Amino acid sequence: MSDQTDAVDALQTALAAEHAAVYVLASLGGRLSRSDNATLFETVEQAYDDHVAARDTLIDHVVAAGARPIGSAAAYDLPRGAGSPVGIRRAALALEQHCAATYLSLVTAVNGDQRRLLITLLGDAAVRQLDFGGSVETFPGS
Repeated sequence: MSDQTDAVDALQTALAAEHAAVYVLASLGGRLSRSDNATLFETVEQAYDDHVAARDTLIDHVVAAGARPIGSAAAYDLPRGAGSPVGIRRAALALEQHCAATYLSLVTAVNGDQRRLLITLLGDAAVRQLDFGGSVETFPGS
């Protein structure tokens, strides 16, 4: 497989994660009320907006690489136990952890602007984990 094919495959994998994130966050947001839990509502809403922007940017990168972006699935598995603010926060945290792990696993398959994009998305997902109750962890060896 060529380096270009590897890069496109990596971008498509990241795009698939973003499609799922947008779907799940829309569902989680639909379970919240701004008047009942304004802070969590706004945090989920901002995460949704961030993932829509990331999805759109990844689509642009796939097209620029000369490939056709994969589409979203008709539906995705929704997290169990996300019927309360605590469950929604837990589900959103797990989603951000999954996205971060996905980006981290793909960084070595791309170069240049594509690598910078995935590293930026990784950092963004790490920060959103803190917003959803995650904790700061040091990298091994630091």
